[in-house]
Amino acid sequence: MGVYVPVSMAQPDEPPNIIFILADDHSYHDVGAYGNDEVATPNIDALAEDGITVERAYNMGSWSGAVCVPSRTMLQTGQSLWNAREIDKDRWREQGNYWPQHLGEAGYRTYLTGKWHVPGISPDTLYDVVRHERPGMPGDTEEGYQRPSLPSQEDPWSPTDPSFGGHWEGGTHWSEVLVDDFEIMLEDAQAHDDPFFMYLAFNAPHDPRQSPHEFVGRYPQDELRLPDNWLPEYPYNEEIASGRDLRDEQLAPFPRTPYATRVQRREYYGIISHMDHQIGRIRRALEASGEADNTWIVYTADHGLAVGQHGLMGKQNVYEHSLRVPFIIIGPGVEGGRRVEGPIYLQDIVPSTLELAGLDVPNTVQFNSFVPMIEGETTHSGRDAIYAGYRSHQRAVIEDDYKLIAYPEADRVRLFNLEEDPYEVYDLVEEEEGRHESRIRELFRTLDELQEQMNDDLDLEAAFSEWY
Repeated sequence: MGVYVPVSMAQPDEPPNIIFILADDHSYHDVGAYGNDEVATPNIDALAEDGITVERAYNMGSWSGAVCVPSRTMLQTGQSLWNAREIDKDRWREQGNYWPQHLGEAGYRTYLTGKWHVPGISPDTLYDVVRHERPGMPGDTEEGYQRPSLPSQEDPWSPTDPSFGGHWEGGTHWSEVLVDDFEIMLEDAQAHDDPFFMYLAFNAPHDPRQSPHEFVGRYPQDELRLPDNWLPEYPYNEEIASGRDLRDEQLAPFPRTPYATRVQRREYYGIISHMDHQIGRIRRALEASGEADNTWIVYTADHGLAVGQHGLMGKQNVYEHSLRVPFIIIGPGVEGGRRVEGPIYLQDIVPSTLELAGLDVPNTVQFNSFVPMIEGETTHSGRDAIYAGYRSHQRAVIEDDYKLIAYPEADRVRLFNLEEDPYEVYDLVEEEEGRHESRIRELFRTLDELQEQMNDDLDLEAAFSEWY
């Protein structure tokens, strides 16, 4: 068993508990605490008021259309994107290299309920207690696609009707079951002397975006704004492998309409608010248990989602709405209401929790601890740039407020100033031709360096030789 060496903000007499709450498909902007005044997230906002909000937290990308698989594999293994793809999962388990195994070796009792979606390994072999292992997404129905059409036509699907299964399969909404499980696991944890680590993985707000009427009904679609970056269809969607045949993109009709977009966002907001209500239940149960003062709580998501932004519905792209996630952490001694810039990868939580637990971070973990940000030593993570990739079709790099996106199959480079244009509407390559050549070359150099660090073998130079 590892020896507990407390960091300065932890309780000095015992290791802290850790609760990690992971949403599915929750974009950073679709939270009140991140500036969205349309969606009601009072309990997530309360976490921000009581803790630290990281302004820029990212998922690194995906090797498949199921973006959650790489994101969650990186979380459990501590390996960066392309290395995580190649892991021999059984061997990794035998070597004790998974996140819960590190904590278990240090004396933590580990728990999991909710979405798993790490193919090739069962959570039962890694966690002490597993309540529900949910699949990649709740069951869908044919009626839930290519909708809604026109306001004058009847919608064949309803987000509030349990007969469509999905999140209601089994009789109780899965978000509610997750908190029921949490309360049972918390009672079990209190019967043991060990500190606990709980991995609580909502399937919400992933489609089918279902919730009770009291939540969906808060959002009349006629009152919702269209996103500032709304488009009827993304001009390069086929070349970037986020086209009309992709499952996520088939949820709404082509071309996108303002009406269909507002209905989709209404249902997205409804299931977010329903999930937020369950997070309030988690906090109340923790407070009632007496464990809150020595417990770290982290709220984040595996990646974001477009829901109409840039003419896209899914997360198979490298725009901020799909790469960037909410990231809020509260714990012993944390000053509430702090905001730090980052940038971080959401998977940086792995070494950070190990450090907060007083453990040495093993060299198998390829992400960085952000404990210095938590302790107030800095507001910056120390990262100079953020890398992102989607299959062989998209690459991106963010450095000094500028973001370069490369589409090798479309022979297209895009450049955005995220400080001035956070919704990535104004492409500097198209709108200011010739003005940013030196910056584009510099960003390609940074991207090339990061590709080498990440073992990314996609040859961008062959497609964009003029920038190298």
